[in-house]
Order: sequence, then structure tokens, then C-alpha cells
Amino acid sequence: MKATAENVLFRHESPALQTIADKVYAGERLTEEDGLLLFEKGNLSFVGALANHVKEKRHGDAVFFNRNFHIEPTNVCVFSCNFCSYSRLYAHREEGWELSVDDMLNIVKKYDGQPVTEVHIVGGVHPKMNLYFFADLLKAIRAHRPDLHIKAFTAVELDYMFRKAKLSVDEGVQVLKEAGLNSIPGGGAEIFDSAIREKICADKVDAEGWLAIHEAIHNAGMHSNATMLYGHIETYQHRIDHMSRLRRLQDKTGGFNTFIPLKFRNGDNDMSSVPEVSVVEDFRLYSIARLFMDNFPHLKAYWPMLGRKNAQLALAFGVDDIDGTIDDTTKIYSMAGAEEQNPAMSTDELVTLIKQVKRKPVERDTLYNVIREY
Repeated sequence: MKATAENVLFRHESPALQTIADKVYAGERLTEEDGLLLFEKGNLSFVGALANHVKEKRHGDAVFFNRNFHIEPTNVCVFSCNFCSYSRLYAHREEGWELSVDDMLNIVKKYDGQPVTEVHIVGGVHPKMNLYFFADLLKAIRAHRPDLHIKAFTAVELDYMFRKAKLSVDEGVQVLKEAGLNSIPGGGAEIFDSAIREKICADKVDAEGWLAIHEAIHNAGMHSNATMLYGHIETYQHRIDHMSRLRRLQDKTGGFNTFIPLKFRNGDNDMSSVPEVSVVEDFRLYSIARLFMDNFPHLKAYWPMLGRKNAQLALAFGVDDIDGTIDDTTKIYSMAGAEEQNPAMSTDELVTLIKQVKRKPVERDTLYNVIREY
């Protein structure tokens, strides 16, 4: 018998939620009103079961990860986002770090002979680390290790680089692509609503600028990821608006690989008085994102932020990717009080983590080409 919402488990739900379940099983797109109703009325078991159905229909039992490491060029930043526990303002840069091109190339060289496939480069926005500084870095990495996928620079960093270089977005993207850039991460999206941005990150690129940069990356034949910072002062409506804008751009370009919800952490920042949301709300968010973001191939739980066990549990709520080995090369979330203070896992540990919840570990490259199934 064909699986439908009616003959699975949802008869006890309200007619409106039953209609949403029927849509999901029929493969129909949810509206913004549907998404808002799920946030307002959908309990964890309901949205989780639907999200797991969508995930398994798309990817079976597969859970993806990659072998990667991070380079954080600096935590010195010209911006002052209220939620950030990582950056140090340029005026107080003695409290931070600033790496040279040689410093960063030496980090890459540490992985010579190791089967890593990706270097992930993000950091603060430093006025002396301009577009051409980073183009030189990309060229140096590409010359040293041509096979390494370079995923680098949030739209916030790129917006600053391009404006300072007095180049259009398309021109700036081309400079970095020619230097060796392969894709960009999804950071800096936060919440797109302008009123929320004014309160939490008023001085950096706005939603339209963020989306324009990702569209230019896609138009240049490269891919990117997308994020959403949740669990602070935003409402459910703000979350749906944010995901809708991403979904519309994905309809247009098809250039996003994965959606990565990022939980607000309140350690040592200007929003420390804002309580963090519960783990139940984390899993509801992942589930609803999997249902609403129907044109995003993948949904990632970033394990250094959630913690190993919670990332493992998220695999029952629509998540099909838990990022990579990382090798203790990022401080962005540990400095905000994330679960993982020393974020590093070996490939064997990642594989075991996935197998413990009866899923199939699949090692991938950045673009989700399968390298090995375990």
C-alpha cells in the first residue's frame, strides 16, 4: 500500500496539520502559511516524522560527512555584531590574531599527504586583508595543492572586499574564481529581516546584498551554502521569511548545496541576556526546515555547535549531513559556549557516531560527490 499521511500516523492532528502532512506525502510545496503553522502548532513528533520521511525518501539512510579543516585568518573585525563572541574590534586588535599568507599556507602544508578534500576559510573582516591579499592566498594554496577544494569567505567578507576594491560583485567574484576559489560558505545570513538585522548586526551587508553575492557566485558556475541564525530575538515569521527568500533564490539558480541552521549561543557576547532555545526547539527547527526547504538537496547539523550527541539525534529529524572532521581548527562557536570546546573528530569517530543510530556513513567531497560508503 502506498504511504500516505492518512495511513501512517497523523489522524489525531488538526485538519490544518493533516492537510500539511498530506502535502508532504504528495510531494507538494508548503506555503509560507504552512510553514508558520508548523512552527506555531506542530509538535516535535509530528514534524520530526514528516521530516524523516522526506529525508529518507531523498537520501535513504545515508548521512554525509567530509574530511576538512578550517583556516581562520583573523578574528579582528571592523563590524560589531551583538551576537558575536568571536571577533575583536579593529580598535582592540591586540586581543586578536592576524595570520599572514605564509602562516595560512603552513596550515595547509600540515595536511600534506592526508586525504582531506576541503579547506574552509572564514574569519573577521580586517581592513588590511583586502581582495588582493586573499587572491594571493588562494593562488598559493592552489599552487601547493591543486586537488584541495577551497571553500572561502562569507558574503559579509566578500561585500567588504569588493567595495574596498571598488569592483562590482561580478568583477570581484571573477577575481577570486581566477585565483582558485571553488565555492563559498553560507555564513553572515543571520536573519534577513531588516528590523532584526538593525538590532543584531546593523553595520554589515543587508539581506539583498547577501543574496546578490550568492547569486553572482552561482552565476559564475560555483556553489554555496546558506545559513540562518535562530533562537535569539527573531519570531517564527522571521524564520519563514528568511527561508522563503533562500528558497526563491534556489528556484532561480539551483546553486545552493545545503542549508545549515545555526543556533544562537549566548556566551560572552552583547546578547548574553537572551536565553538559548531548548534542544526540542532545535529539532523542531531542523524538521520544519527540511519540510519547507524542498529545493535544497541537503540539511546540515553543524556538530561543533550542537555537540556530538545532539547532532547524532538530529539525524532523526530530517538532517542528512553533520559536516566534517574539522580537526580542532575553528574557534567561532567554542568561544560562544558551544557544546564542543575542542571540535575535532577522526573519520573513524564520525563513522561510529553515524552507525550508532543505524544510519549509513557516506564520505563526500564539498559538492556531494561520493568518495566512500562505510
